[in-house]
Amino acid sequence: MPDPSPLRDKDAVVFDAYGTLLDVHSAVARHAGAVGPAASTVSEVWRAKQLEYSWVHALMGRDVDFWTLTERALDHAMARHPEVDQALRPRLLDAYRDLDAYPEAAATLDALRDAGLRTAILSNGDPAMLARAVASAGLDDRLDAVLSVKAARTFKTAPAAYALVLDHFGIAPERVLFVSSNRWDVAGAAAFGFASVWVNRGGLPDEYPDLSPVCVIAALDGLM
Repeated sequence: MPDPSPLRDKDAVVFDAYGTLLDVHSAVARHAGAVGPAASTVSEVWRAKQLEYSWVHALMGRDVDFWTLTERALDHAMARHPEVDQALRPRLLDAYRDLDAYPEAAATLDALRDAGLRTAILSNGDPAMLARAVASAGLDDRLDAVLSVKAARTFKTAPAAYALVLDHFGIAPERVLFVSSNRWDVAGAAAFGFASVWVNRGGLPDEYPDLSPVCVIAALDGLM
């Protein structure tokens, strides 16, 4: 049974997808030999630019598909490392469509549902992008909802993105536990009114001290 804290009095546990349930670095990792010595750096830049582009477009009020931003971010990462074979681009993008789930993701979702909690994803990803990723990771039957911010025509951390959870489940913010590996996402969810958990896999220093998580865990099974 999951620990009643931070799950006490919650009806739904909502997860970020990319970086939380799904390992965003598994795409490059699958082709690390072909990418070469710059593999880890390319992966880090790809992810950083993907997020940066989402924030910038949200602030500008521009509705752009997250997949388009993912492609543009990879193009930037590869442009910064011209030694990487450009012919790898379609292979890397295909790998990103089918990211690996973290090893403990499936068991954690199963345990939460066995405890009577509803489980969901709230992600910047486009609906089609999410559907393929969740299915390929074997998580689709373990989730009650997969929510894309595309319906809000913005990206997290805009409040309208988090409001999609309430609209879908018809519950109050205090009945939701939000889980993310991204500290900025945890801050956005906390500002919206969700109790939030930070999955700090890398042991990073804390940020946003005025928007703290209710707890910090090293992996998803820390919810148990």
